[in-house]
Amino acid sequence: MIQRLRTAVRRTHRRTVDLSHPARSPLGSAVVNCVAYVDGVRRPVRGTGVEDALRSVRRAGRGFVWIGLHEPDEKELAALAEPLGLHPLAVEDAVHAHQRPKVEAYDEVLFAVLKTVRYVEHEELTATSEVVDTGELMAFVGPGFVLTVRHGGHGSLGPLREALEARPEQLAKGPSAVLHAIADHVVDDYLAVTDAVRSDLEAIENAVFSGQAGRGDAERIYQLKRELLELRRAVAPLARPLASLATRPTPLVDPEIRAYFRDVTDHLARATEQIGSYDALLDSVLQAHLAQVTVAQNEDMRKITAWAAIVAVPTMVCGVYGMNFTHMPELGWTYGYPAVLGVMATACLLLHRGFRRNGWL
Repeated sequence: MIQRLRTAVRRTHRRTVDLSHPARSPLGSAVVNCVAYVDGVRRPVRGTGVEDALRSVRRAGRGFVWIGLHEPDEKELAALAEPLGLHPLAVEDAVHAHQRPKVEAYDEVLFAVLKTVRYVEHEELTATSEVVDTGELMAFVGPGFVLTVRHGGHGSLGPLREALEARPEQLAKGPSAVLHAIADHVVDDYLAVTDAVRSDLEAIENAVFSGQAGRGDAERIYQLKRELLELRRAVAPLARPLASLATRPTPLVDPEIRAYFRDVTDHLARATEQIGSYDALLDSVLQAHLAQVTVAQNEDMRKITAWAAIVAVPTMVCGVYGMNFTHMPELGWTYGYPAVLGVMATACLLLHRGFRRNGWL
């Protein structure tokens, strides 16, 4: 019941994809937005192309252009590489994706790769449930421009762009302010996903320690550990790049923005610690579950052994009388047969009582 309530609350507060942005996409198959900002305020651009936006900013002598792409092909990104001065290696990484989180400097352009994550809603965790869905977000930050490249079906930057436009004093600090906002947005999603994964962990923990665990719970635990590993691969490698942005002076990062990166680094450290603690707790839960399975197997073996001992008494007596010797005990006695049956029943009852008293049955 609690699990279903948490799922309903998460669905209610889930971020929606922004489809109402005024500049959303007659610009090309991959370009979802291209906007010029001067002193933190959106400026109208003559024409509809990226080069028109760049010319308007360079003509003003200040401001920058924010270009957003979604899963561009090599040709589409190469068309932007020359006017923006993008390095071929960075362009190749942005097209093919599947990169490790990193921040690299190519001449006057900063190239950042971040993994986006999303919690996959499910009613109950199973051995095949997908818990964490990952994507990629690349950002090129250079003099006068920000180029974001998104891979995957989630992680839309439309709401983030609109939130930044509501704070022109932050946008006025330049492209590094956008890079910080993107990093902060991605890391906040890490924290949201780790909080959501905790409900799955608690459900497994309750099942194991309430005595309701089944033979398939080990598979559920392993599945959650695999999903946590995928989440860790997205989160952990980002620590060093963010720390370098927060501590090392970089011409492309405004000194005031550097302090904001320190805050993002702290949030990332919190997410990393939570993932590590969840993984350690899952190890303990798995060990407890395996111990419970071993105890249950031992109890089964004791019961089987006790019943085998009880059955052994009549088997032994019947085996003796089945050897067909001439001089057997009480063969000529009228009450010999019921007497032997009574002895066997009494012995079995005494054994059963003794095993019950010792907890074997």
